[in-house]
Amino acid sequence: MIKTILWDVDGTLLDFDAAERAAIRTLFDAFGLGECTDTMLARYHEINIGFWQKLERNELTRSQVLVGRFEQFFNEYGINTETAPEFNQRYQLTLGETIVYHDDSLDIVKGLKGKVRQYVVSNGTIAAQTKKLDRSKLGEQMDGIFLSEELGVDKPDIAFFNKVFSAIHADDLSTIMIVGDSLTSDILGGMNAGIRTCWYNPEGKPLPDTHKVDYIISDLHELTDLLV
Repeated sequence: MIKTILWDVDGTLLDFDAAERAAIRTLFDAFGLGECTDTMLARYHEINIGFWQKLERNELTRSQVLVGRFEQFFNEYGINTETAPEFNQRYQLTLGETIVYHDDSLDIVKGLKGKVRQYVVSNGTIAAQTKKLDRSKLGEQMDGIFLSEELGVDKPDIAFFNKVFSAIHADDLSTIMIVGDSLTSDILGGMNAGIRTCWYNPEGKPLPDTHKVDYIISDLHELTDLLV
């Protein structure tokens, strides 16, 4: 029986892509950088994913990821890269201003409160996630929040999960399940940690042979059936 859920935030409980697009367009206006087109947003999205995957593989530090993604993005579009550090700093706060829930996620989390223990496990920055969790009201529904920037280690590293397990006094890993959209962060992390994995896959992407997933859901409402 599943007694504890570890929730990813971006791309799982919340629509990160919508917040990302809104934040970047807002800051392009604020910095006087002109129009940020759909094509530019799509390219930034690719760059951002690539940088975070390098962090997950311990190829880059967090600071290198946060500023480096904008440096590359700006360089490709002829924007002064010296703006990148300040742009990133403002981005962390602006990112939390647009809240779009996936599949009534707030109601789902509320409905599970008291039935299972629920914790946030996120690689997002403290500044961005604190604001998101506050504005979305998701944070107040959780039994605890674990951010990799605070723990000093990122998903999917086993050390991240060991710190979480220690803090929540986990005594039976078979009763813990991580729910997330990222195969390289959430699912691989769950595999490394020896807990159950639930891949949130609303787009119906194929599952690569390299990953073992206990459950696959396309809508967060399906989670209820897994807890019976």
